[in-house]
Amino acid sequence: MNKNTVLSWATFIMIFVGLALIALGAFRYDDVAGWGFASVGIGFFAIAWVFNALKGRV
Repeated sequence: MNKNTVLSWATFIMIFVGLALIALGAFRYDDVAGWGFASVGIGFFAIAWVFNALKGRV
């Protein structure tokens, strides 16, 4: 596995975990905790975006 493959897998995993956290916030927790789960999920999307942008540059 080279660096680009590792970053691709990391991006995929971060997107999957981000979707899972947003789904938890939307469907499982209807109170204030749901907002926290959703905001952390959006943060995972931001980090996945950075990992995707780093492919080919590192």
